[in-house]
Amino acid sequence: MSTGLIIALIVIVAVVVVAAAVLTLRARGPHHGAHLKRRFGPEYDRAVARHDGDAEAAERELAQRVQLHGDLRTRPLEPAERERYEAGWTAAQERFVDSPRDAVAEADRLLTDLASARGFPDGGQYEEQLAALSVHHARHVDGYRRVHRVAQARAHGTHEGGAGTEEMREAMVEARALFDDLVRPSRHDGGDHRADPDGTGGRTAARGRSPACRRCSTGDRRRRAE
Repeated sequence: MSTGLIIALIVIVAVVVVAAAVLTLRARGPHHGAHLKRRFGPEYDRAVARHDGDAEAAERELAQRVQLHGDLRTRPLEPAERERYEAGWTAAQERFVDSPRDAVAEADRLLTDLASARGFPDGGQYEEQLAALSVHHARHVDGYRRVHRVAQARAHGTHEGGAGTEEMREAMVEARALFDDLVRPSRHDGGDHRADPDGTGGRTAARGRSPACRRCSTGDRRRRAE
């Protein structure tokens, strides 16, 4: 075999390998690491941390979440349902002043019920429900995770690793952002709830504290002053 033919074969093989690599990256599409990082934001970093820094393992987990829950169909709330959930959240935040752990547990219950009412997996399957919420509300889902930890600790008579009033208030504020996303009408209602690339569910949550959350903070100061 001539030298020229050998060189030609090497070039052809190299071209085939490069083309295969490009096609593989394109096939990964929305499951590619950079896309997943944009889509999940801080949830991507938390997944990597849970996998002890193994980004590939974290990306496999997140890609599986998208595959399982990316085309989830949501159900709109009736006006009476929306009013009931909003009243329940207001009551929970007012209760925070005198009984923060009970208020956080109530917030956890409200989020569980509200997510189920919107068409996410039933609250009895917490991990699956959380995974589905993370696909469509990645920026705020950790608030649910945090209040759920406190609620579970309360149910088992422990103190969530010593979480204090300020930590619980922060969890309530973050959970409120997810609550707002879920309770408000969505442009996806009644159809495929395809998460936007930034994981906000088609809406950017209002920044800053709501009046009810400010009441939590005021209650904290009052408790410290007593």
